Amino acid sequence: MNNLELKNRDLDVLWHPCTQMKDHETLPLIPIKKAHGIYLEDFEGNEYIDAISSWWVNMFGHTNSYINSKVKEQLDTLEHVILAGFTHEQVVRLSERLVKLTPDGLDKCFYSDNGSSAVEVALKMSYHAHLNDGNGNKNTFVSLKNSYHGETIGALSVGDVELYKDTYKPLLLQTIQTAVPKDMSIESARDAACGFEELCKEKADEISAIILEPLVQGAGYMHMYHPEFLVLVREICDKYNVHLIADEVMVGFGRTGELFACEVANISPDFIVLSKGLTGGYLPLSVVLTSNEIYAKFYCDYNEHKAFLHSHSYTGNALACAAANATLDIFENENIIEKNRELSAYMGDKLQKFKELENIESIRQTGMICVVELKGYSSEQRIGLKVYQYGLKNGVLLRPLGHVVYFMPPYIITHAEIDKMMDTAYDAIKLL
Repeated sequence: MNNLELKNRDLDVLWHPCTQMKDHETLPLIPIKKAHGIYLEDFEGNEYIDAISSWWVNMFGHTNSYINSKVKEQLDTLEHVILAGFTHEQVVRLSERLVKLTPDGLDKCFYSDNGSSAVEVALKMSYHAHLNDGNGNKNTFVSLKNSYHGETIGALSVGDVELYKDTYKPLLLQTIQTAVPKDMSIESARDAACGFEELCKEKADEISAIILEPLVQGAGYMHMYHPEFLVLVREICDKYNVHLIADEVMVGFGRTGELFACEVANISPDFIVLSKGLTGGYLPLSVVLTSNEIYAKFYCDYNEHKAFLHSHSYTGNALACAAANATLDIFENENIIEKNRELSAYMGDKLQKFKELENIESIRQTGMICVVELKGYSSEQRIGLKVYQYGLKNGVLLRPLGHVVYFMPPYIITHAEIDKMMDTAYDAIKLL
């Protein structure tokens, strides 16, 4: 097997995600034979630093020996069982640990397969909880401008990135968008919170929940804002009987400097949505955690018909839960958050170099997420594609969001590898 052979076989049968397939008439696919640590390797022995954690999922490197061993161990015991009427040790242990690790008041776990599906769970659960309280008119959801929450119909409905949403508008739920803080200042956080409160004053009787990505809007070009906004939104939600859904699919599990982004603001949401890093980048799994108070609204005699009738075939999959438990073991045993803070500081120092370039609009950072935003380019110029191609030629997988180049590597990256990653991006931008 070689690169060319697998590329040709692929194009005969595969339709790739988030891709204009015609591009691959001139843009080669990169067939990956194997991976180790932060490196992906093709069939010709070329290696690429995975600077984006394979779409933000990988925590501790590819083919991590510890996670491998735990998944293999589970494979010989139980691969999967229906979670309706049955249970298993891995899902119970994982749930116990998540309840302890997440912010106070998140007491129950509901599993699904991926981030978009988990967002759907949280939206439905929020509305249904209000309905069970006799407030069926609270059927509207609020999200932030420039937000992204996934690509299933409900998740897409509460998003606000035109690139993903505009085509499907006739299919979507009607939602309301409120202002996101325009920058990382506390003043803009307070201004945006005032706007949300004005909306609640007018429409709280109709609003079920606000859903937001704490601190960093991922697919929204890695826009970042001050944690004070979360503090104020929590207060407003309490005041107007509106649920707060924290979509931590991307920012959870150490990306922001704490294990969960909500901890930076010292708040507890009514629902937290987790996926991506939950299994260390190994297997599809997501979870929504909520309070005992909300759980109690569904707890009744069968004939009252208040149960939450939502399910996925692979809910609480045993192999995925084994990978998740192994991932939490690494967090627990290796002081990862402190190590990440040191790596974040090093990345932040390296980020300053980009200020020298004339085509830089801004740089910004939250924890292990670093961003370089370019200026002076139109979307038709496909600047991000040029950076991507330069990166691959020089052994680094960068996948910019349009004119926004970002770095979100696995947590095992070394200083030398950070140098390689960021210097390659610097050279690519300098050559534009």
